[in-house]
Amino acid sequence: MQTEKMNLKILLPFRVFNEVNGVTRIVFETQQGSFGFLPHRLDCVAAVVPGIFTYETEMNGEAYVAVDEGVLVKTGLDVNISVRNAIGGKDLAQLRDAVKNEFLELNEQEQLVKLAMSKMESSFIHRLKDLDNE
Repeated sequence: MQTEKMNLKILLPFRVFNEVNGVTRIVFETQQGSFGFLPHRLDCVAAVVPGIFTYETEMNGEAYVAVDEGVLVKTGLDVNISVRNAIGGKDLAQLRDAVKNEFLELNEQEQLVKLAMSKMESSFIHRLKDLDNE
């Protein structure tokens, strides 16, 4: 008897990162900890945090993907994970370094952009006040 397998699709904002059929097991990280499931697990939606996403197929064994934050949706045998960034590989040490370097660097850049936007908004409000006082 052949067991059912999951179909995994990893989506980035502007492209499909990877599509894998025949997935037997998936493990991913959330704020509540690590979760894993097999094909017959109930349907679910989960928020994914930056970390290592693991999946396994009978043909290729375990594979690892460093992912940024996103969302995972399982419906039937289809599992879709939508994340901002993803990096695939077989070496866990390199993937952990990639998560630290690339994803944390992006967060720092986002913080700098938010700070710059805040300063521009503040300056704009002050100028409006000055115009109102004239």
